Amino acid sequence: MKHPLKLLIAFTLVAIGFVVPNFSRGQGLYVEPKNDLDRKVQQFLIAHKQSWHDMNIPRADGKLLYKIIVDNNYKSAVEIGTSTGHSGIWIAWALSKTGGKLITFEINERRYQEALEHFREAGLSDYIDARLGNARELVPKLEGKYDFVFSDADKNWYTNYFKAMAPKLKVGGCFTAHNIRKGGGYYGTGEFLRYVESLPNFKTTVDENGGGVSISYKIAKP
Repeated sequence: MKHPLKLLIAFTLVAIGFVVPNFSRGQGLYVEPKNDLDRKVQQFLIAHKQSWHDMNIPRADGKLLYKIIVDNNYKSAVEIGTSTGHSGIWIAWALSKTGGKLITFEINERRYQEALEHFREAGLSDYIDARLGNARELVPKLEGKYDFVFSDADKNWYTNYFKAMAPKLKVGGCFTAHNIRKGGGYYGTGEFLRYVESLPNFKTTVDENGGGVSISYKIAKP
């Protein structure tokens, strides 16, 4: 029979193994913190990791959007469909690294208000211009040039959103859209994917590791 002290040590090590590695894995799923804002955002995301059910993206897609923005040093971003703010947090977090800002649109006032609170809690409000209204009307009215777009609103309007934003997208910029699958997907997304893949001045790929994200880089003017 094992010595009681050894049993106690073994039990303690097992307990630590269940607690500490789980916390470490939870942090490892995010981004290595380098400053106070990083730590605040990551703590917020860890605390809310089971809360993103209201038409929000999965964490894998958030990390993908973050990486695209940081790797390309994008600074002017548009999000179509805020929901309660999960994707916006990832986008704005990336923009905090590049010195950029996000304009995001949400049509539902409850989700919009929740998103505002989430942005505040995460410490990212200064990087986000959240607007309440119908993106079908507001997106075409946007002025200026942008280098990143994330579309996650009404799927059957994706092509229209793309057509509205493509002329405003800088060469080298990127238009991403959610819930895209190569073999099909939500209503309207197949038509959208075929359209963007047909454009000679855009190079499109699809990442299916999370909820499915199309990634279309503008490689030249029309």
